[in-house]
Amino acid sequence: MQEGKIVQRSLRSEIEHHLKERGYTLTKLGEITGINQGVLSDILNRTPSRAMTIGHLDALAVAFKQSLGWLYELYVTECFVEGRVSRSRVIPYLVRCAEIGRQDCIELIVPNLLENQKNLSILFSVAEKLFATGKREESIPFYQLVIEAEKDSHSDRFVMSQYRLFRAAQGGADSEKKWEAVIRFNPYRNRLPENHQLDALLQLANVCFTLHNWKEVERYADELRELATIIYNEEVQRWEIDGVGGILETERHLVVYYGQGFLLKGLALQLQERYEEAISCVQEYAELGWFKFRDELAEMEIEKFRGWAKANHYTLNLLMGRTELLSEYVNHLANNPSEILAGMFTIMETANRFGLSVDDVVERFSKDIACFQDYEDPFSLTRHLHFRYHIAIYQLHKGRIAEGIAETLRCLALASRMKEQEKFQSCVAMFWKYRHSASDQQINDFQNILEGRKK
Repeated sequence: MQEGKIVQRSLRSEIEHHLKERGYTLTKLGEITGINQGVLSDILNRTPSRAMTIGHLDALAVAFKQSLGWLYELYVTECFVEGRVSRSRVIPYLVRCAEIGRQDCIELIVPNLLENQKNLSILFSVAEKLFATGKREESIPFYQLVIEAEKDSHSDRFVMSQYRLFRAAQGGADSEKKWEAVIRFNPYRNRLPENHQLDALLQLANVCFTLHNWKEVERYADELRELATIIYNEEVQRWEIDGVGGILETERHLVVYYGQGFLLKGLALQLQERYEEAISCVQEYAELGWFKFRDELAEMEIEKFRGWAKANHYTLNLLMGRTELLSEYVNHLANNPSEILAGMFTIMETANRFGLSVDDVVERFSKDIACFQDYEDPFSLTRHLHFRYHIAIYQLHKGRIAEGIAETLRCLALASRMKEQEKFQSCVAMFWKYRHSASDQQINDFQNILEGRKK
């Protein structure tokens, strides 16, 4: 305990030193920092001293023109009062340490917290605050600490930590890491509270879609739709009996989970060339106006599903050979620019399947195609990959070998970045077939992509 007091005095002696060095009175310091003069006096002069918040310390650092994180290593003792942890100080402190990268300070305090199982709630709260503010990467170590130290694998805290880790792993384009995250989280999905379970199933289906694991998309989409239906029926029954419709607090409106269950399954069926089954799914989300508990947000979501249903009807009919709809679909895309990426993927696949010439369409949307590389969300990356693959095949079949090789290299680079093994191998085989027609620069680009893949 004596050692702690020495460190505590060192924290205040540092502040007092800078106060004297700059010739500030407490009144002046209060004006600069926005901290009440009486509070400053209690922090520096009262016995025992008033505890300091991490916000106070940050404000003092600015006043004394010190770097971010000034004296953080001495703040640890503020987090303990007579040997007991102060939640109100330790949680903001750990959050700030994580935000500014003071791992050394985190390592000073975490071992003490782990001595008592009750303190896992502190680490979980830190993780949740970081996650909620978009600091997902910074939240990961705290969730991992909870998982490692939690004795009850069925506790809400443990299961939620597993879910957050799964969500945190979804950034970027690394397919292998995403699939590993799916495998780790999958056993815990049904242990989540229902509101989070809806979100989890939607995320699982979305991730599996970007990984081209169509059977898993079907599985999670079915689970999502079934759970959304159960919850919806329970809410309707409650409303009819009690006159209260207490929709669960979820990230999205309940109608979204219901509709996405059909939408995602339909897309998975489409990509397995099970077009008739896919059309049945489209019909289910084409009109959701029957859904109760509709507010302004729900109406907006229902309208989105109508639009997607219209576009996907075009897609499925084209892929089944109704090529007379092509010009009508092209005009639809022109009026709905957000659908051009998905639409061009469909058009190129249709052109290759039925031997159509779509040069005029490619030219019409050339400016939009040039922007496809700017998309970073997983769904767009997947569609961009498929588009590049099909346009490469299209150009090669048209005898435009140089353009076809260029598109093959674009697809190869994207597949390498996404670690999409199937498309990567297909592009390697395609380039190898036409390698004798490749320019020296294209051969060099090909070798660079392969070498980058090996790293």
